[in-house]
Amino acid sequence: MAVHRQGHQSAHCRGSCLSSARSFRLTLIDTDATRALRTALAQQLVEQGDIQSDVWHRVVRTVPRHPFVPTFYRQAGTVWEQVTPCDAGYLDHVYGDRALTTQVIDGVPTSSSSQPGLMLQMLEALDVADDHTVCEVGTGTGYNAALLSERATSARVTTVEVDTGLADAARERLALCGYTPSVVAGDGRRPHSENGPYDRLIATCGFSAVPYGWVRLMRPGGVIVCPVGWGNVRLTVTADGRAEGPFLPGGSCFMSVRDKGADGRVPYPGTPSSAHQKAATLDLSVLQEEGFRFLLSLVLHDVADASECDAHGHPNGHRMWARDGSWAHVTEGKVKQYGPTRLWDRVEAAYAWYDSAGRPNRDRFGVTVAPEGQSLWLDTPEASVSVTSQ
Repeated sequence: MAVHRQGHQSAHCRGSCLSSARSFRLTLIDTDATRALRTALAQQLVEQGDIQSDVWHRVVRTVPRHPFVPTFYRQAGTVWEQVTPCDAGYLDHVYGDRALTTQVIDGVPTSSSSQPGLMLQMLEALDVADDHTVCEVGTGTGYNAALLSERATSARVTTVEVDTGLADAARERLALCGYTPSVVAGDGRRPHSENGPYDRLIATCGFSAVPYGWVRLMRPGGVIVCPVGWGNVRLTVTADGRAEGPFLPGGSCFMSVRDKGADGRVPYPGTPSSAHQKAATLDLSVLQEEGFRFLLSLVLHDVADASECDAHGHPNGHRMWARDGSWAHVTEGKVKQYGPTRLWDRVEAAYAWYDSAGRPNRDRFGVTVAPEGQSLWLDTPEASVSVTSQ
């Protein structure tokens, strides 16, 4: 995909938008209009139930979002168009309850400013107190770090970002807005410990499993809120070195955690020259069930998929592929599979368990993180979920 500048610009800005420095300075102007927009956003989040406390209502009304999103990208077909403060509707987008793609490399989004409503749901669940130290994994634009700094003070906030360029830009924007948290360029899966132990840890990038290293950095009774699969889990750290807790009711949509220089995607291995074929016992429609998709996101790690449709837009096929090179293609009641993991067999086994368990909602599931790994459970930690294919 290509990245293009968006064509429409307001007359008084046309031409000046060629200067990224000028565009950045424009975003630092806080006016009656921007203050009104963030007040309206805060009220919208209250009405939606995303904000439930006076303290976070005040924080969202106080912290501007636009200095942290000097530009963003929106997709038009196969092209990503850049939108700047000079473009009509820029502020309405920035102060809307929507995620904004803020970095695109070779046609692939690699950073974003998360949806405010989802962020505030997680911040409310984090339950930050005045004397808490907080670690954030996934600095991105720095906006969430600013919210945390306004709530807990900058001295108590550490934020970790794998992309050095993003970390440097976020540090600058935070300082220009009056916030000075510790911004660390590094792998958030192994947060720097010099500012720990922490009372609270929040991640704003997606994980397939919660790193146990985080648990070692937390005080007993500390809380971790993290996107895992298609949900957000809230864990409480126990005195015996575990972390345990339920998934929150709402869904989750974050870019996956990535290594430095990577985009976080699972590369498509291509269609294999030979594959094992058998009859598919599941209808493709089960993949549209939200609860089942959530379960699959927890039991199939590092797996990507894509639906295929006929000329009328009706699903008629599905592909899945994994980082280990495994591949599956389902169509017309048949499935072809290749590689070390029979992916569709895992899907069938997961659905058999899901159906027999009464098709549970996501908030009935929970996670325990221990030195030996992560375990999934239903309703109570004693009722572990084990999905295996024959």
